[in-house]
Parts: sequence; C-alpha cells; structure tokens
Amino acid sequence: MKTISIRELHEKTGSWVRQSVHYGEIEVTDHGKTVARILPQVREPEAPYFARRKLTPEFRKLMESGKLRGGTDSTRLISDDRERPIT
Repeated sequence: MKTISIRELHEKTGSWVRQSVHYGEIEVTDHGKTVARILPQVREPEAPYFARRKLTPEFRKLMESGKLRGGTDSTRLISDDRERPIT
C-alpha cells in the first residue's frame, strides 16, 4: 500500500490514479491523517447468470440436430432486465 499527501495527489492526480493498478490501494493523507483511498478497478465484469448456464447433453444434441428454430435469445433479455436500475 502506498501513502501520498493531498498535495502530491493534486499535482499528479491522473498519474496516481493510473498507478493504483500497480500499487493497489493508495491512501491520501492530510497532515498525517488518512482522508481518502484510491482503489484500482481490478474485477472483470461477471458474465450474466444465464450466459453461464450448462446445457444438458440431450438439449445440446437437440440444438445440433437443427430441429430448433432461431429466435430472440431470452437469456440476454432476462439478464438485461435484472441489471436494469429500478426507477
């Protein structure tokens, strides 16, 4: 973990934000007291729940046989609806 002062952050904000990937958490201090933390965004967005589904061998065989017709992929619609903010 790296510690910097508010003055250092003010002088090179963009540089410190980019360096947070390298240092991890960066604490910002004001007269020796921690007043803020810069945290890197390290998580990759997770795949929607339905996109991670496991197909049974029977269903996979049915899909490959060509007996199913195409249509709207409901998994994308459901995932988008679940992630939509409530207003």
